[in-house]
Amino acid sequence: MDLDHKDPPGGLPTALRRTNTLTRRIPTSPQTEDEPTQSEVQSLESIEQPPSEVSQHLERKPTGPFSIHVLALLIPFSIFGALARLGLDGLANYQGRAIFPLAYAQGVGCFVMGFVVGLKEPFGRFYPPLYTALTTGFCGSLTTFSGWQLDVFNSWVDAGQYQHGGLRNFVDGVGKSTFTLAISMASISFGLQLGSVMYPFFPSLAPPNQAVCYIITTICILAYAAVFATYFLMDPDFRHQATAALLFAYPGALTRYTLSVLLNTRLQTIPLGTFLANSIGTALLGGFNVLQNKSYPVSPSACSLLQGLLDGYCGCLTTVSTFVVEARGLAMRRGVRYALFIWAWQLAKVPRLEMIGVTNTSFIDIDNV
Repeated sequence: MDLDHKDPPGGLPTALRRTNTLTRRIPTSPQTEDEPTQSEVQSLESIEQPPSEVSQHLERKPTGPFSIHVLALLIPFSIFGALARLGLDGLANYQGRAIFPLAYAQGVGCFVMGFVVGLKEPFGRFYPPLYTALTTGFCGSLTTFSGWQLDVFNSWVDAGQYQHGGLRNFVDGVGKSTFTLAISMASISFGLQLGSVMYPFFPSLAPPNQAVCYIITTICILAYAAVFATYFLMDPDFRHQATAALLFAYPGALTRYTLSVLLNTRLQTIPLGTFLANSIGTALLGGFNVLQNKSYPVSPSACSLLQGLLDGYCGCLTTVSTFVVEARGLAMRRGVRYALFIWAWQLAKVPRLEMIGVTNTSFIDIDNV
């Protein structure tokens, strides 16, 4: 690949052609629908991993998915992603709102995800770990799949106690599911298109040398240590609201990233790693809510830590932005089947939440999930 190649007038930028696996494709070979194409496999492998192919062309050592620089840079971006989600949720949660608060976090996260994916090649030329930090760390932590599921669940069980009947509860839950998918898909598309427009104007920056890379890595590790200081030194009233969640944001994002890298290509039908991350995170979210809402009281510290696990670990372990990008990366029919499968799986989770006693304690509060 020639990095000095100029795009033809009126042609698509190179970045958009490289991310063509995220757009609609027409099969050109007599391959069956049940057999994934090579581009689909490559798409699932490279959505969140650092673009090491560009590094190889520049005769630099490729950045591995578990490089210390990649793992360390996830720390501040996952923390900022969780903090942005909590901030957007608090900003959009008011009486008379036009749409459910979680829609803002899902939309913003998917938009940034699409924009960064559209500029994957420039990020790879500059600093590949930054691409993974933005997609997996920030966008994956800003969007949350478990919060979406619990939002729908609360609509179906009338958690707000509006007393407007079962049919309207069902319509409310379906509406939240439909609008979440629509907003996420539209935001990803808008981000990709904006990235393709900005690609010719994106500055070509010199990559940092090895010393600067290690300085950045050290600062990121110290940033995680600062989170613990923030939790213990700030007013305890902030623990339930934000500081406890920041403790668990990085572990949640790291778990999701590890599952994605190791398992996403194990199955031909679905990205297994992302599916397991969303499944485990949603199950843990239900369990933590049951513990938090037990009839016997828990200590304030334990309650804050449980809320931190809800907002931080579960919120960052599950993601909508990666799920949507992966669905777009598949062929049209396969992508629709994947999205419908996740939808059906979401519906199947509701009886399980009822069985573990959520509806017999108190309703789930997802204002900060």
